[in-house]
Amino acid sequence: MARDKYLSVKSGVSGFSFANLGLFTGFADGIYNAVYSLVLLEIFNNNSAVVGVYVGIYAAFCMLVGLFANEIFRRFSKVRVFYFAMLFLAICYAMMSFSIQASTFVILDYATGIAITLVGVLIPLFMSDFSGRIGMARLNSRYHLWMNIGAFFAPMIAVAVANQFNNRAAFFASALIYFAGWMAFKLFRIVVQEDKKIKPVDPRKTFRALCKNAISFLRTRGMVRAYAVNFGYYALRAMRYLYVPILVIDNGFSNEVLGWVLTLGIVPYLVLSEFMAKLVRRYGKKKWLFIGFSSFAIFSALATVVTGYPLLVIFVAWQISGALMESVHDLLFFDGTKKSEQTKFYGVFRTSVNLPNVVAPLLGAVCITVFGATSAVWVVTAVIGAISALLVVAKK
Repeated sequence: MARDKYLSVKSGVSGFSFANLGLFTGFADGIYNAVYSLVLLEIFNNNSAVVGVYVGIYAAFCMLVGLFANEIFRRFSKVRVFYFAMLFLAICYAMMSFSIQASTFVILDYATGIAITLVGVLIPLFMSDFSGRIGMARLNSRYHLWMNIGAFFAPMIAVAVANQFNNRAAFFASALIYFAGWMAFKLFRIVVQEDKKIKPVDPRKTFRALCKNAISFLRTRGMVRAYAVNFGYYALRAMRYLYVPILVIDNGFSNEVLGWVLTLGIVPYLVLSEFMAKLVRRYGKKKWLFIGFSSFAIFSALATVVTGYPLLVIFVAWQISGALMESVHDLLFFDGTKKSEQTKFYGVFRTSVNLPNVVAPLLGAVCITVFGATSAVWVVTAVIGAISALLVVAKK
């Protein structure tokens, strides 16, 4: 598929310009994630297993959106899709903050799932399109640095808003931040070629095209490993976001303590973000992926038996493991594909972000049901971390 033709753009716009958008997405998502599982817990009558099932189904929906991303980009320019998705997120999050009925919240949640998936696909593609000689490792480090700066302040703001009003009210803050990000993107003044005329779509041809693209991706050398490693990273991330807030509250701690745990957990990312680009150039990416996955597996094993304040220490400490992997977890894809193939394949590769949100929470729900304790979910992360570490160093 031909890349978008950028006819004009504001002077000074580069891959770093798109990486800087991480400040808005990290800030907005950090507020959202701080209260999301707590809102779901309220909706599903404090049943954490049902929360896991819901999140798994939601993630399956987002994964389908990711698979269709390439078909969307074939018909519309990436700039126009991104412009719409950011504005749509701002509107829907504002509506979610005022939604009273559970059914209304769920409908809006799925609507935002479409937009958030497209935003997550598009920002790395924009960075790649405008990377020049900068390189994706440096851009990834900058992107995640800004995401983490935003996420550092997010939990305390989410807790403050939730305490003043209610948990759902925090979504309005996310809406304002996404609107600010939309305004910042407008300032890039990007002009692209006209969208292609939309012709009637044959569903069978579209399905065959999706299957053909997925098969081509899997047959490309190194992509199976890249997919599996990215899957492992996002599986651990999904379980942290979903179950850490629940377990902090289950252990008798307040919302303020939860806010501090989430805030302090961002510190390793802030400290290591810029250093990781240099360390990767010097020592390679696989070493840091192995250390990150294996150390997370060890922390997870400890979390299954530890309670109270030591558990909070683990919740903060294992963020060091995540920080070691954050800027390198997807480099196996970008370093292993031609730039001309990245837009074509990235939608398929991006399902490795959504699929873990289907599998991991469902496995967590099974563990909770079997063992009768929410802390059993860390058995899942221990196993995923160990397997992912082995995949990184496997010769084939």
